[in-house]
Amino acid sequence: MKLQIADLEFEPLISAEAIQARIAEVAQDINNDYADKSPVFIGVLNGSFLFIADLVKEIVVPCEITFCKLASYFGGTSSTRQIRDDFDLTININGRDIILIEDIIDTGNTIKYLIEKLQVRQPASITVCSLLLKPDSIEHSIEELRYVAFQIPNQFVVGYGLDYRELGRNLKGIYKKKE
Repeated sequence: MKLQIADLEFEPLISAEAIQARIAEVAQDINNDYADKSPVFIGVLNGSFLFIADLVKEIVVPCEITFCKLASYFGGTSSTRQIRDDFDLTININGRDIILIEDIIDTGNTIKYLIEKLQVRQPASITVCSLLLKPDSIEHSIEELRYVAFQIPNQFVVGYGLDYRELGRNLKGIYKKKE
């Protein structure tokens, strides 16, 4: 099945069913690792909104949920390597266990920026959970990256929160740009 979004064609990469099954597995790992803690989940908007919503439905440990908003793509198909910080946290994270929820880690620049920004606020810990990881694109080592639902090739993707020109976020599956 081909899919047209703006001026690009996409084809299926990861089905909605595979996404939901993998989220349940990642959530179980988080539940086990944080069994005696009360983490703060921080969703990185806009892309993580579907992932964090489905993930926290599977979380059984006490937790809080909040959001920040960063961007580095600005409507294109690759990272600009410039980070726009649209809004910050409104809660105190000092001494708290933080789990950052990302839609995708591509170069690692955005998550590196966010981790450094939050470390100044002295949380007890920072862990990263990402729906997608492009290992061939990583430019920075991310020691905090502990949970990854899917590793994908270095291809542009949309769906399940990820967009192209703000379109396609509502798709239930994940689609790759047709070559």
